[in-house]
Amino acid sequence: MKKNAREVMEIFEALDATECVYSAAQLAGVDPKTVRRYARMRDRGMPVDGPIVRPKLIDPFMPKIEEWVERSQGKVRADKLHERLQLLGFTGDERTTRRAVAKAKERWKAGHRRTYRPWIAEPALWCQFDWGWGPKVPGPGGGEPRQTLLFCAWLAWSRYRVVVPAWDRSLGTLISCIDSMLRQFGGVPTYALTDNEKTVTIDRVAGVAVRHPQVVGTGRHYGVQVHTCVPFDPESKGGSEATVRIAKADLVPTDANLLGEYDSFTELRGACAVFCQQVNQRIHRETGKTPAAMLDIEKKRLHPLPEAPHTLALGESRQVLKDQTVRFGSVRYSTPPGLVGSEAWVRADGDELVIVVDLSRLAHRPEWMHGPAGLVEVARHQLSLPGRPVIDLTHYPNHPQDMDGGPRQPKPKPSTDAEKAFLDLGPGAKSWLIEAAAAGTSRMRVKMAAAVELAALVGVGEVDIALGLAATAGRFAEEDLMSIVQHRRHGSRPADLVVADEAHSVQPGTSAWADFGRVKPA
Repeated sequence: MKKNAREVMEIFEALDATECVYSAAQLAGVDPKTVRRYARMRDRGMPVDGPIVRPKLIDPFMPKIEEWVERSQGKVRADKLHERLQLLGFTGDERTTRRAVAKAKERWKAGHRRTYRPWIAEPALWCQFDWGWGPKVPGPGGGEPRQTLLFCAWLAWSRYRVVVPAWDRSLGTLISCIDSMLRQFGGVPTYALTDNEKTVTIDRVAGVAVRHPQVVGTGRHYGVQVHTCVPFDPESKGGSEATVRIAKADLVPTDANLLGEYDSFTELRGACAVFCQQVNQRIHRETGKTPAAMLDIEKKRLHPLPEAPHTLALGESRQVLKDQTVRFGSVRYSTPPGLVGSEAWVRADGDELVIVVDLSRLAHRPEWMHGPAGLVEVARHQLSLPGRPVIDLTHYPNHPQDMDGGPRQPKPKPSTDAEKAFLDLGPGAKSWLIEAAAAGTSRMRVKMAAAVELAALVGVGEVDIALGLAATAGRFAEEDLMSIVQHRRHGSRPADLVVADEAHSVQPGTSAWADFGRVKPA
C-alpha cells in the first residue's frame, strides 16, 4: 500500500535515528521491506511519491514491441502485434498488449513529432488559395440543387481573406477566380501558393512539379509566380486551409450555424461578400489590427494590376446583343439584365456553356449583382443545337413569360377621359374590356359610360366586382351588368354564377315520354 507524505517522512526520521531497518520499522509501525524500499528510492534519487511500478508479464517483450513500432513508424495495429507476441510465448490478454503498444507509440511520437517554425511573412510577397466544398444551391434557371465550390484565398501579411463561389474548379473558372482575388486585393503579390491540382500541376518529374502552360501564362499576365505545396501535406499551406475551414463553418448550412438553404447562386455570392466584409473588418488576434487596415498598408507594396483580365482560358469574346443574348455555335443564349452592349466571354464546359463578365468594366453595375468587381460567372446553360435558342425566363422579369409563341395579353392604355374613368374603376373593368373586345362586343363605349354612371349610384367597388363577374361569365349585353349588380344585392354568392356554354343545355328531357302508350296495371 502506498504511504502518504507524513508516513514516508516518519520512516525516514526513524531510519536516520536508528540506522537500522528493523528498528526503524518498529518505530514507524511498518514492514522492514517497506523501509528498505523507501531507503533504496531515496538513495537512488527517485521520487518517493511516484507510482509504484510492479513487474508485468509484458515487460520482457517491451523491446520487441518498441522495435515493431519503430519499424512501422507508429502505425502497427495492437491486435496484429498481439498475435505475434503469442507466437513468442506471451500468455497475457489483448488488453495488456493494447496498453503496452499505446505507450510505445506515445514514446515514438514524442521522438518524431513534427516541429514548426513561425512564418514571418513580408508585405506583398505571398498569397495562398485553395478550394473547399460549398453548399448545394438550385442550378441555373432554378434547376435541381447542385454542389458548389468555394475559392478561398488569403494574403499572408495582412491576413486579408477572399471567398468566391463557383460551380466547378476547371481551368477557366480557376483563372476567373484568380482575377477576382487580385482585384479584391487591389494589387498583385509576388508569389501564390496552392495545391497540386491538374489545373496547376500537370506532372511531376523527379519530384519537380511541371506547371500547366495556361497557368504560367496567367502568372506572366498578372506578374505573379504560382508555386505548389508539398504533395499530400496540407500543413505547408495552413493559411488557405484555415480560410477554407472558417468559410465553410459560416457559409455551409449545418446544425451548428443554423443557416437555411440558399435559394439561388446569386444569394450565395452575396453571402460570401458579407462574410468577407465581416472577417476583414474584425481585429485579428495575431496582428491586433483589422485585415482591411493592414491591406491599406500592404497595397503600397503590391504590384500594379493589369486593367484587362487574362482571357486566354476564359473562352471566346462575345458582345451581349439587344435581346440580352450571346451567340455561340449559331445558338443564342440568354444573359441577366443590365449587360446589353457589354463584352462577355463564353466557353464550353462539358455539356454546359459558361458566360463570364468583367463587372469592373461595366458602365452601370446591375442591381441584382452582389459582391466585389472582377470576372464573375453570370449564367450557365445546357449546350443546344442551331435553331434551338436557350432562354432563361428569370433573365426577363419585365417581359411576358410565354415561351410557346401564344398571343400577348393586351395592356389597356386610356387615351380619352372616358376611357380613363372606366379603367379607374379597378381590375374588373380592365378584365371586362379585354374579354369584351376579344368577344367582338358592339357599342362598347356606350356600355363603358353606362358602367361609370352606375358606379356613381351603387359604388365603384360593387360595379368593379360585377364587371369582373361579367368578364368571367362572358355576359356583355346591354342589361347584363345591371342584372349582375341586382343579383348580388339580393345576397347571391359569386360561386353560384352559371356560365353559359355548350356543355350544358336548357332543353327539357324526354324522360316523361318514356311510358307513353303503355297500359298501366290495374
